[in-house]
Amino acid sequence: MSSFQHEYPFDPSYGYDLDALLRVGSPEPPEDFEAFWRQTYEATRATPTNPSMRKIETRDGYDVFEIEYDGLGGFRVGGWLVIPADGVVTRGVVMGHGYGGRGGPELPRDLKQTAIIEPCGRGFHRSAMSGYPDNSSAHVVYGIESRDTYSHRFCVADLWSAATVLLEQFPQIGSRLGYYGGSFGGGMGAMMLPWDERYSRAVLNVPSFGNHPLRVTLQCTGSGEAVRQLYLKKPEVMQVLRYFDAATHARFIRQPTLAGCALFDPAVPPPGQFAVYNAIPAPKRLFVLQAGHFDFPGVAEQDGAFVREGFAWLME
Repeated sequence: MSSFQHEYPFDPSYGYDLDALLRVGSPEPPEDFEAFWRQTYEATRATPTNPSMRKIETRDGYDVFEIEYDGLGGFRVGGWLVIPADGVVTRGVVMGHGYGGRGGPELPRDLKQTAIIEPCGRGFHRSAMSGYPDNSSAHVVYGIESRDTYSHRFCVADLWSAATVLLEQFPQIGSRLGYYGGSFGGGMGAMMLPWDERYSRAVLNVPSFGNHPLRVTLQCTGSGEAVRQLYLKKPEVMQVLRYFDAATHARFIRQPTLAGCALFDPAVPPPGQFAVYNAIPAPKRLFVLQAGHFDFPGVAEQDGAFVREGFAWLME
């Protein structure tokens, strides 16, 4: 059913059309799922962030700062803070990134009067640390022996801490705090949002980590393949992954959410993306992408249209 010519040894549409994708379900949460995540949230909020920042440039109407703060467990998280050069801030956005990390700040001109914090996930770029993986295949299984040590637990927590830093620096943001993240950042956002009422709106683009029981049956080129290979050797890993399923978390999302989900995606299987969208009980909007993580004629126009709609959604 693939709509594109490709050389993958599998079908990146996985045999699903849009109607079938809109019927993909989400796994039931473990009995102590909510308690585990609320405790993690409380522990994160109780951790002093001790932020520091250093202005590095003014560009495209933004003052750009390098920023660092303490996350859960005392890990020093690095990233960027960009604020309007005229100093007028009425909104805030925490911006996640894909599983390649981010090598520099993004300066989205369509977010007016908005302070944007852009943390790097632990191990990547400005959050690099010796011994912590800086590639998706190793990062996605790092600490996976336990729900308490799994890398994704801390990456979710670091987004909560990023919100704390932003709101402490700009208290006038108030309830006008949004989240924008794609791929890895989309999955992290789906896991982060339900437990943090400070966020008011969200954009999740091609969200990863949805419906792990289904994902481990689907070959792909992204981080899910590392998880699938590990699962084939150690099926007991699913007991940890149950706590880190973006589609299970999505059942608890209460913020209005725009989701971009692809019909064809070799890196993040579309059924997992739609599992996240389908599970959201809050007001939501679906932006159907022809393909994700794939270069095709028109990809720039598609992605540009989604970014414009996503930023407009956050500004509502």
